[in-house]
Amino acid sequence: MKLALCVGINDYPGVSNDLYGCRNDAADWAAALTARGFDVRTLLDSAASGLAIRTGIADLLSRTSDGDAVVITYSGHGTWVPDLDGDEPDQRDEAICPHDVAANGPLLDDELSTLFATAAPGVRVVLISDSCHSGTLTRLSRPLGDGRCPTRFLAPSTFLPLGTPTHEAVAPRVTRPRSAALLLSACRDTEYSYDATFSGRPNGAFTYVALTTLAALPPDATYRDWLRAIRAQLPSQNYPQTPALQATPTQHTWTVLA
Repeated sequence: MKLALCVGINDYPGVSNDLYGCRNDAADWAAALTARGFDVRTLLDSAASGLAIRTGIADLLSRTSDGDAVVITYSGHGTWVPDLDGDEPDQRDEAICPHDVAANGPLLDDELSTLFATAAPGVRVVLISDSCHSGTLTRLSRPLGDGRCPTRFLAPSTFLPLGTPTHEAVAPRVTRPRSAALLLSACRDTEYSYDATFSGRPNGAFTYVALTTLAALPPDATYRDWLRAIRAQLPSQNYPQTPALQATPTQHTWTVLA
């Protein structure tokens, strides 16, 4: 089985930081994955609540067994919250922002790791995230032809209670096991991820380059090969972001989307 969940969120009610290319990103990932034999489900805007994303990932993992593949793509805001269990060197837990983040908070990297750990042995789990996974998780936007160029940083103050500490860990440091999933992300920990436009159509800069290079890869290309191809175009002068691959040595050599 090859199962995929593609999430794209432009609309963030309760905040002033809407995005433009994320729904297109999700549609483009869904088309590419369908062409490669995946059974794809999409969650867009209001359908992409925190509960829906958590349930969607858990459902895919519960249906797979040794030899199957699961791919989750996420395009939307990222953010951070104070690290409460001491497993983050920068004292911040990175997170993605569901549609209802203002009301119900973000989905933390710790929780994603716990979800992915439920995968059966031998299942290849891949997370492709067009958002920034760092202490300053951000998407920025280039002008869309009408002068709009807002900063895409969803500040923790948007959803954290007033007075929450933001710069120091509040628990002894612990060691968390490596996530069972391979992560291909749009940028390094300290960088930003950008919205862009290509031929007048909004997309994430990373998503556009990742899919363009994917189409040109040989059938036996590995994730290391794919990252090398993406990095031939990013970072660029317009989009100074360096896509990153977080994976075990074995995962680096997996055949792309196989």
